[in-house]
Parts: sequence; structure tokens; C-alpha cells
Amino acid sequence: LLALRRPCYIVRKRLSGTQLAAEGRVLRAVLYVYHSKLCRHRSYLAMQQVEQCLKRLWKMNLVGCIETLAKLVPNKDTSQAHTECLIPSQPMLETVALKVLGSCKLILRLLDCCCKAFLLSVKHLCSEEYILLNTLASGLLSRLWIQYRCALQHLMSLYGLLSASLQLVSETQQMPYIKGFTFPSDITNFLGVNVSSEMQQQKARMLTTRKTTSWLKKLFPAVPEAVSEMEKKRNFAAYRSAVKKLGVPCPTDIGQPVL
Repeated sequence: LLALRRPCYIVRKRLSGTQLAAEGRVLRAVLYVYHSKLCRHRSYLAMQQVEQCLKRLWKMNLVGCIETLAKLVPNKDTSQAHTECLIPSQPMLETVALKVLGSCKLILRLLDCCCKAFLLSVKHLCSEEYILLNTLASGLLSRLWIQYRCALQHLMSLYGLLSASLQLVSETQQMPYIKGFTFPSDITNFLGVNVSSEMQQQKARMLTTRKTTSWLKKLFPAVPEAVSEMEKKRNFAAYRSAVKKLGVPCPTDIGQPVL
């Protein structure tokens, strides 16, 4: 049971972080802005499916359940000081385990929707349709995919510890709460897919999409050749002398001067 503390903290930090909240707000704002223009657009509809998965994940209140469980797990000091201590009950562990199973299924669906929406955005980007929206969407969806992939891995490791703890607690005192459902010992069998290979396939599909080079060259011209070291030193010396003439104290770390 003591081993549950750290995984609970990691999952809580992953799912309630500011980054995920910011990505969700950006996605909702993009869908709101483009609703009247793209209500029948395929990439827009795919992004709506991503938003639905995020809404369902938020309504599960998984973070709140994990926080409650973390408070009930005894710490090291308590276990060493007394021979007996309070531990989470079987109904509590069953509730959290069931929510973890459901959230893993939902995140798998979310990753699949992110992958499909990303491919559609790149496809329309190649056709030079809604360049601003699809550029923003491709970056946003790839970040969501990476962050929730990491969250899924932590949730799967958390379920392994929950399953072992649930077995120990149920042997101590039988208090079954969820009836008619057998908790799987291995979460991979419950999910029905090999998660690592599935994510590798999605990653390969996202990385091997057709490159958008025709309009990108117009927007971002080729970077000029690197400036020689002597030119850099000369420009830096000229910058320092100009700063001294103006009487402005020269900062210690100014980086490369802008040509």
C-alpha cells in the first residue's frame, strides 16, 4: 500500500497540470472560432471528437478520486510507529480501479482521435486549405497525443499496484462494492490491444505524412548560410562599442547580436 503514494502523485500531477488545461482551452477556443465556417469540415469534426473525449475524461473526476485515495494511504511514519493503522477500504480501491480502467479505455480512444485529426489536418494543409487553422491544429493535436500517451503509461502502472492492493485488502476483510464485474489482473488484456505497439503505429503514421513544402517555402524562406566566426566577433565588438557610447551598462549574457 505504501507503494501507491508515488504513482498517485505522478498521475495527479500529469492529469491536473497547467499544460493539459491550457491545451484543452486552446482546442475549445479554436473550435468556437471556426464553428460557423467549418461545421462540416472533416478535420473540424475530427477535432470535435477529441474535445468530446477530453470532456468525458474531465467528467469522470479521476483526479479527485486519486487525491482521496492518496490521503487514505498510510505514510511510513504511521506504519513504523504503530502495529495497526487505517488503510483504504475495498469499496474505495474498487472505485478508483474502475475509474482507472475506464480512463485508460477513454485515453486510448483519445489518442486514436488525435492521430486521425492530425492526419486530416496535414492532408488539408497539403491542399493549402485553411492554412492557419490546420497549422495550429497539427501542433496542438501532436502535443495532446504526446502528453496523454505519457499519462496512459502512468495510469497503467498505477492499476498494477491498485490490483495488488485490492487483492490484499479483500483477503483481510471481504467488502465487495462493485458486483458482477471481475477486475482483471493484467490491464493489457482488458484494453484488448498491445498499447506500446499501437502507439508506435500511430507515431509512425503521424511521422510519415506527406511533407508540406510548396507553401512553407513561401512563408519561411531558406535560412542564410552561417556567418563566419570572424564576422560574429566583429559584429559583437561593434555592438559593445555602440552600447558603451550610449552609456548603457552592457548585460552579461546578451546572446548572438541580431544582424
